Amino acid sequence: MSKNNILRHAPDAKVTCMFQSANIPQTVSKELLQKRLPELREELLEVQHKLRENKAFATIILLAGVDGSGKGAAISRLYEWMDTRYLFCNAYHEERSESESARPNYWRYWRDLPARGETSIVFGSWYQEPLRDAVMGKIDDAELERQLSAINRFEKMLAYENILLLKFWFTLPKAEQQERLHDIEAKGKKGRNFIEEWSGSEHYRAAQTAGEKASLQTSTGYAPWFVIPSQDPDVRDLALAETIAQSMKKKLESGNGNPVSAPAVVTTLSQANAVDAIDLTATISKEDYKAELEELQDKMAYLTDRKRFKKFGLISVFQGNDAAGKGGSIRRLTRSMDPRNYKVHPIAAPSVEEKLHPYLWRFWRRLPKKGHSAIFDRSWYERVLVERVEGFCSEADWMRAYNEINAFEKELTDSGFVLCKFWLAISEEEQLRRFKAREETAYKNYKITEEDWRNRLKWNEYAIAAGDMVDRTSTRYAPWTLISSEDKRYARIQVLRTTVNALEKAMKKKDKES
Repeated sequence: MSKNNILRHAPDAKVTCMFQSANIPQTVSKELLQKRLPELREELLEVQHKLRENKAFATIILLAGVDGSGKGAAISRLYEWMDTRYLFCNAYHEERSESESARPNYWRYWRDLPARGETSIVFGSWYQEPLRDAVMGKIDDAELERQLSAINRFEKMLAYENILLLKFWFTLPKAEQQERLHDIEAKGKKGRNFIEEWSGSEHYRAAQTAGEKASLQTSTGYAPWFVIPSQDPDVRDLALAETIAQSMKKKLESGNGNPVSAPAVVTTLSQANAVDAIDLTATISKEDYKAELEELQDKMAYLTDRKRFKKFGLISVFQGNDAAGKGGSIRRLTRSMDPRNYKVHPIAAPSVEEKLHPYLWRFWRRLPKKGHSAIFDRSWYERVLVERVEGFCSEADWMRAYNEINAFEKELTDSGFVLCKFWLAISEEEQLRRFKAREETAYKNYKITEEDWRNRLKWNEYAIAAGDMVDRTSTRYAPWTLISSEDKRYARIQVLRTTVNALEKAMKKKDKES
């Protein structure tokens, strides 16, 4: 099938589409405008301040549509009508910055997510690239479908994480658009830099068709599209503001319950799992350990210092039983790496700021750029471990987290990052021995807390949660490596060997593709 056949071979005859009704001329009288405008501004400010007080959710106002439809002017008017202390605008252009290009595609959108109580206007969103590429024939219909499905997963997660997503498509008849764009060109207006060539009059039909396809596939109950007729600026801006005010008000009144409950957890079946099956007797001699440690650390230094590593990034995730030796394994992994190019992130309970954002937000913000490494001492998996066992989130939250984590990790590996996930396991008896040793050793006291002892009382619950985690998130592109850490030296060697093998495999694959 030729690329973009649906978009480029639409017939020239008159076509009725979902945007057709928005092309019918609409006007508003000056009397109605003068009456409604003060009321609407009051409603916007009232709902915005209520939201600021209770911090029930965040709001994202996403503007898309054809060039010349007045999206920039509509944004300016919202800034006149709303409290700008809690209103932010994030404009994304086709050309990514160096920092953005070195990270996964969605990184810049996660970076800029508003906190609960705030409102963000998004211009040039996650829809821009797939729509542009479809219109310009760079991707076919199947790839457009795939990218729109990824958008649906992203927006569904935002909805579940208490973000009200309002998506507006601005439309114009073709003749009106051509006239406006000509006027912009003739007058050299500054607003020209907001115009994207792919959605201009030259590609009007293809842009409309792509927009229709996108809106049909991504207009959902949790993130519907609103089509805004844009011939009359007053009609356009009133329709936009009315929808925002009513949607925010409805969300405030409806509460924050999850729209879908999690399925019941089956507890009558055997709880045997991959974590239970780890052979805890594995060991290595001191002589072999020293020899292999030096060899593997030399390889790590070589691989991460190579010019080819700049095409990748390394992300290592360490989870496991308390006192399983995660810190020691991390130190051996990083010992031969350039400190300027890696960072270790010890993950504790989320801060006040982090709690006001979706739970993956704090991890997106810690992602390295290509040519660098990030090591997570505990990670996003705490949602399905500690938060699940201790009841810090609802059952619905941690049940849906498995698919959200899988999608997150797919984004990382698709963007060229090597992802290594380690579960370090010890027996309950060995953990008790290490806990007591920490209490009795002055320079290790800081490693043992009351929380560690409390968690130990829930050994079985954590074991079940860990088994479910491995079963549901060990994927082809991001498999778990399960390692016995009864012998710490053995665990350290396995971590190094797995990482070296993963980097070598990725580089060989890249060489074959180039």
